[in-house]
Amino acid sequence: MSNGSTQQCTLRVEGMHCVSCSRRVETEVLKLPGVSGVSVSLPMHEARIEYDPAKTDVAAIKKAIAEAGYQPFDPSLSPEEEDARRRKADRILRRKLIVAVIFSVPIAVISMGDLLLGYGWRNWLLLVLTLPVFFFSASHIFAGAWKAFKKRTTNMDTLIATGVIAAFGFSVVATIWPNLFVQAGHVHVYYEAAAVIITLILTGRMLEARATRQTSEAIRKLIGLQPRTATVIRDGAAVEVPIEQVAVGDRVVVRPGGKIPVDGEVVQGSSFVDESMVTGEPMPVEKRPGQPVIGGTINKSGSFEFTATKVGPDTVLQHIVQLVRNAQASKAPIARLADVVSSYFVPVVIAVATLALCAWLLAGYGWAMASLVFVSVLIISCPCALGLATPTAIMVGTGAGAEHGILIKSGAALEGIQRINTVVLDKTGTLTSGKPVVTAIHAAPGVDSAELLRLAASVEAGSEHPIGEAIVREAQTKNLPVQNVQDFRALEGQGAEATVDGQRLLLGNSSLLRERNIDTGPLSAEAEALSAAAQTPVFVARDGKVMGVIGISDTLRPTSRQAVAQLRAMGLDVVMLTGDSERTARAIAQQAGIEHVIADVLPERKADAVKQLQAQGKIVAMVGDGINDAPALAQADIGMAIGSGTDVAIETADVTLLRSDIQSVVHALLLSRRTMRTIKQNLFFAFVYNVVLIPVASLGLVNPMLASLAMVLSDVSVVGNSLRLRTFRFDR
Repeated sequence: MSNGSTQQCTLRVEGMHCVSCSRRVETEVLKLPGVSGVSVSLPMHEARIEYDPAKTDVAAIKKAIAEAGYQPFDPSLSPEEEDARRRKADRILRRKLIVAVIFSVPIAVISMGDLLLGYGWRNWLLLVLTLPVFFFSASHIFAGAWKAFKKRTTNMDTLIATGVIAAFGFSVVATIWPNLFVQAGHVHVYYEAAAVIITLILTGRMLEARATRQTSEAIRKLIGLQPRTATVIRDGAAVEVPIEQVAVGDRVVVRPGGKIPVDGEVVQGSSFVDESMVTGEPMPVEKRPGQPVIGGTINKSGSFEFTATKVGPDTVLQHIVQLVRNAQASKAPIARLADVVSSYFVPVVIAVATLALCAWLLAGYGWAMASLVFVSVLIISCPCALGLATPTAIMVGTGAGAEHGILIKSGAALEGIQRINTVVLDKTGTLTSGKPVVTAIHAAPGVDSAELLRLAASVEAGSEHPIGEAIVREAQTKNLPVQNVQDFRALEGQGAEATVDGQRLLLGNSSLLRERNIDTGPLSAEAEALSAAAQTPVFVARDGKVMGVIGISDTLRPTSRQAVAQLRAMGLDVVMLTGDSERTARAIAQQAGIEHVIADVLPERKADAVKQLQAQGKIVAMVGDGINDAPALAQADIGMAIGSGTDVAIETADVTLLRSDIQSVVHALLLSRRTMRTIKQNLFFAFVYNVVLIPVASLGLVNPMLASLAMVLSDVSVVGNSLRLRTFRFDR
C-alpha cells in the first residue's frame, strides 16, 4: 500500500506482552531514516509502518524489531498457517505451564512443612525442584528481560524476571550459606514464591491469549465467509477450481445453499441471497439478472450464474476485512494517556521497589522480609492491564460493528463519534430511498404532455442523476421513443440542456429559469403546489419558452423518521442538507421530523455548509451517499457514508454504513458511546489497581504469590470487560 512516495507495510510481531513492549517496537522503528509513522497493536501483535522506500526498506524494519527483542513476520499467512502458528505457540506455552504446575505443587506442599527432613535437606530439595520451573518454564521471560536490558530499556518481563530472580537468588544463597540467614532456628527461603509466581504468570498469559483471541472473532468470521473453491464455466463445462484461480470475467455457477465465491453480476437465473454477515441486513435479498452479488454471502434458494467483476483483495468482503483490520490495529487518542504513563512506569516501579527494599532493611527487618517486599512490588506492578485497556475494547467494538454492517475505519473515528453533537443528513439517497419517481406532469397551454415527457427524457437519457433517471423510467413505462441529442451540457446543481431536433431544451429548477430570463408564467403556481407537497418541480423550456413542469417525488426511507427521533432523543441537533428549494426541503423535513434545514445548496457548497456549522462550535457528523457528498464528508469531524453510495463517498468517510438505512447512524453512535465507556472503565481499573496495590505491597501486606494472582486477575478482568461489547444489542 502506498501514498505518493510513502509506502505502508504490516508486520506481525511476536514476543510482546505489555504496553512497554509495543512502545519499544514503535520507538526503535521510528529511529530508522524515512520512517514517518508506526502504530503497534498489542492484542493483534501487529505493527503498521509508514516509510519512504528511498531511505529504508522492510528488511531494515524487521532488523530493528528483532534488535529490540521481538520476532517480526510477514502477515501474508493463510488463515490455516496463522492457526498452525498460533497452535504451536499455545503448545509451547502449555508445555511450560504443565512443567511449572508439576513442580510447583510439591514445592508449595514441602514449603508448608518447615521441619520436614530438617531445613537443610528441605531447602536443597526445594532448589532441585525449582530448577526446571526457573530454567525451562520461565526461560522466555528471562530472555525478554535480557534483550530489554541489552537495549538499556525495561518491559513487563523486566519486572517479573527481577522479582523472580530476587526470590530465587536469595533462596539459593540462603541454601548454600544457611548460617547467614538463620532466624529462630530456621532458614527462610522463597522457592515456592518464585515457582508459584512463574506458574501464575504463565496461567495468566494463557488465559489472556485465549481471551484476546476472542476479541478478533469478528475478523475470523468474516475471513471464514469466503469459500475455498468456486464452480466456473471453462470450455463449456462447469469446473470446480480454487478461489485464487477465479478471474474477472469468469462465469460462475452458484447452487442452492452454496456460498457466492467472489463479487459479480447475475446473468442467468434468480434467487434470494442472505447478505447478513456482510451488510448486517437480516432479510434475504432477491437477485435477478443485472443485479450485483457479494462474495461470501449465502445463496438461499434457486441457482444462478454470474459474471465475476471483482476477485481477490478487490472484493467487498476483503475490503471489509481490511477496513476492520486497519481499525483494530489503529490507536484511539485516549490510548496516548496509557502510552505516556507506560513510558515512565517500569523504571518508576523499579525505583519504588528498591526504595521499599532499603526502607525495610533500615527498619531492621533483614534481607528476607525486605526481599519479599521488593518482589511483591515488582510483580504486582506489571502494566499488562494498562496496555490491554484500550486496544481490546477497540478490537471488540469495531468487530461488533462490522458484524452489523457498521465499518469504523480507525480508533480515532470510534472515539470521535461519541463527541459529535450535530448530525447533518443529506436528503437524496440518505433520508430518502434515492429512487425518485415522476408524480405529476403539467404542460403549458398548447403543449402535449407526452411530447413534454419525451423531450425531457431525451435530454436526460444519459444522466446518472436520480431525477433524470426518474424521468427516463417514466418515459420508458409509457413506451415513448427517446431521441439522440446534441450539445448536451450538465448544469451542476441546476439541471441540464441539450439540442433535440434542432430545438434547444433546458431542464432545471426555477432559479435556472430566472437566470436565463425565462418566464414560468401560470406554471409557477403548479410548481409551488408541487413543492408544498414535498415534490421537486423540474421545469422544461424550449427555445427560451417554458413547456411545462414535471413533479418528482423521492419518498422517505421507512425508518428515517424513527431514526431522526432517536437522534434527537440522544440530545443531537439534526440538520437536513439538500439542493432542493426551501419549500420542497421543508416539506420533506417535516415528514422526517427535522426542524433545521439547509436548502438550495449546490454540491460544491455542501462542504462550506458543514464548515459554517463547525464555525458555530458544533462537532459535526455528515451522512451522505454520493460523489457530491465526498467534500462534505471529508470536511465533517466524522464522515459517514451510506454503503449503497459511491466508492468515492465510502473511501472519504470515517464510517461506512453498509445498510442503506440511517438507523445505522444511531447504532454507530450507541456503539461508540458504549465502547468509550468500556475503555474508560478499563483505564480506571488499571490505574486504580496500580495506585492502590503498589503502596499496599510496599507496606508488606501482600506476599509475592498473591501479587502474581492479583496481576493475572487484573489482565483477565480488563479483557473480559472488553468482551462484553460482543453482546452489545443494536436493536435498542
